[in-house]
Amino acid sequence: MSTRGQGTGRGPDRRGAGACGLLVVLGLVALSGCKPSGAQESAPQQPASVVLGPEDVVRVESRELQEGPVLSGTLQARRAATMRAEVQGAVLEMAVEQGQRVKKGQLLARIQDVSQRDQLLAANTAVRVARNALQVARSEEQRNRELVKAGVITRRDHERTQLARAQAEAQLAEAQSRRVLAREQVGRTRIVAPFAGVVSERLASAGDVIQPGTPLYTVIDPTSLRLEASVPAAQLSVLKPGTGVDFTVSGYGDRSFQGRIERINPAVDPATGQVRLYVTLPNTEQGLLTGLFAEGRVAALKREVPAVPVSAVDTRAEPPTVLRVQQGKLARVPVTLGMTDEVTRLVELRSGAKAGDILVRGSAQDLTEGTPVEVRPPEKPQEPEPGVGGAGTPPEAPEPR
Repeated sequence: MSTRGQGTGRGPDRRGAGACGLLVVLGLVALSGCKPSGAQESAPQQPASVVLGPEDVVRVESRELQEGPVLSGTLQARRAATMRAEVQGAVLEMAVEQGQRVKKGQLLARIQDVSQRDQLLAANTAVRVARNALQVARSEEQRNRELVKAGVITRRDHERTQLARAQAEAQLAEAQSRRVLAREQVGRTRIVAPFAGVVSERLASAGDVIQPGTPLYTVIDPTSLRLEASVPAAQLSVLKPGTGVDFTVSGYGDRSFQGRIERINPAVDPATGQVRLYVTLPNTEQGLLTGLFAEGRVAALKREVPAVPVSAVDTRAEPPTVLRVQQGKLARVPVTLGMTDEVTRLVELRSGAKAGDILVRGSAQDLTEGTPVEVRPPEKPQEPEPGVGGAGTPPEAPEPR
């Protein structure tokens, strides 16, 4: 019994171990069948978005555009005079300096006038002699007239006295004209300002020996400037005297100045086919200087239209196209262009894009249509962090006990 009992106790142990091994194998098979397909095959990756900065995009906005001929040139004083010597001599005085304001008639320079005053003295003497001679001739004529009436002398003798009186009058007139000329020569030794303005150039110094025609000063009127420019003759239809011109001047940033067409040359240059314009630029505040480069545009047409910079439009295709940011991707859209502002470099969008659309410009236009993009907003200036231990530092919380 005991022996059977021991023999029957070993058999069930082997069968139980085998059953447990089978369960482990079946469990591993079941686990392998439950693995997802993604563990065996990698999922396709989405293309990364291209980040566009504020310099790569532009928003379509309603702007004021102007269209008309573009003018450029150097500003010049509308009134300018170069004061030159009219007599020969040494310069005694140069009374004003370059950049100094002068009034009309103010003395600018003096030239030695010794010889001119000698000539004036001689002319005055000649006038006195001629006047005395005329007085004698008139008295002689009066006496002879009485003698002719009395029959003492002949009429021929009286005619001789009349001729002598006429010659004396002519000599007096000649002497007086010489005195006027001598007085003018003395006056020419004093150089005065022809109008109120500013001395822009000083071209001589005291002690210089000069000849007639030698330049001494240049005086300009800075209250009114002038710009001379040429435009194609084909644009004359939009030009007329009085038309406004908007200017920007080098050295003054984006500040705008207003001028007007004063006159138009009636002749076309046959070599260039262009017409000369003369534009006046008020300078009452005298903020502008002569010699500065100015660029302007005749305000022939002005409109408020949706517009973008020219760099946002691809004109290589027909019709022109733009890259618009639409639902996070780029879409190429054909557009119809209108007027172009040559000064601000803005172009009108008549169709294809509306106000508020975001367009790609510049080098970002090389991106292909359908590219996912992300527009980065402009960075705000960072506020300075409060100093350590300063008044802006929040108090530290007490440590827990």
